[in-house]
Amino acid sequence: MHDSTERKAAGYDGMRFASGIRWKRCQPLQPPPPRCNLIIAPLPSFLGPEGPPQRYSATTTTTPSSSTLRYPDPPSTEHNDLASYAAYAARTGLDTASTVYTGTHYEYTVAASLRRLGFDMRRVGGRSDCGIDLLGTWAVPSSSASSSPLLRVLLQCKASSGARGGVAPRHIRELEGAFVGAPAGWRGSGSGKGSGVLGLLAAQKPATKGIRDALGRSRWPMGYVSCSRDGRLEQMIWNRRAEEEGLEGLGVGVRYRDTEGGPPEQQLILTWRGRPYVPDEQHDGDPVERLGDTVAAAG
Repeated sequence: MHDSTERKAAGYDGMRFASGIRWKRCQPLQPPPPRCNLIIAPLPSFLGPEGPPQRYSATTTTTPSSSTLRYPDPPSTEHNDLASYAAYAARTGLDTASTVYTGTHYEYTVAASLRRLGFDMRRVGGRSDCGIDLLGTWAVPSSSASSSPLLRVLLQCKASSGARGGVAPRHIRELEGAFVGAPAGWRGSGSGKGSGVLGLLAAQKPATKGIRDALGRSRWPMGYVSCSRDGRLEQMIWNRRAEEEGLEGLGVGVRYRDTEGGPPEQQLILTWRGRPYVPDEQHDGDPVERLGDTVAAAG
């Protein structure tokens, strides 16, 4: 970890880095050497004041099961994911350069990209939605012996990547207002009492210093996700209140894979207490993608 001077120079003052992960023959925070096919590098995921953070339980006791949550009616019955939306756009001749198409496509892209991290999100945007585009749950690891708790998640998407349409600190304030106007199952609390609700803002570019500062000051459990238009997750950060709601021990890392004739491929993953973590239902056979499994490069 950088000392305080280096952290300020790097723009990460007040953040905590996920625990370092060491693999034999691999160096953290560097692209893998030719003979190493995989490496995990820690990324900053926690935003909060300087000094040792308070410790909180990783479990939430008030979280209902996903079957008890009542979702608002979807804004359209013609599509419910990327594939069905692409078919709908082709069938109706929807202008793919329009703001409607771009925004809806990005919302479905974010939902699909977050699924491999344990999210189950549904598109709900419409009139009187308080700016909420996606609602759902996030299965996070827990220190409890029982099954992983479900955090309820409300998410706002900002599809524009232009200079005039970029994300600003005011969007963090708008997200704070969404907690109060959210559907009954997702109304959060800024009082410090665990409600099991998390608010996320998703945009195509990484968070600016203004965004990070606004998140760090907020009394609401919130985070920020950088997701490209093609679905590549590039950043995921959250504040101390989010950690209090159930993200204690959770971190973010980058996985590097060798590619044929090209630079190493990078993929954002979650870590749990310093070890790679991907929900069991998303396991695709890669030895790094299950908590506790042996990593191929470790030898």
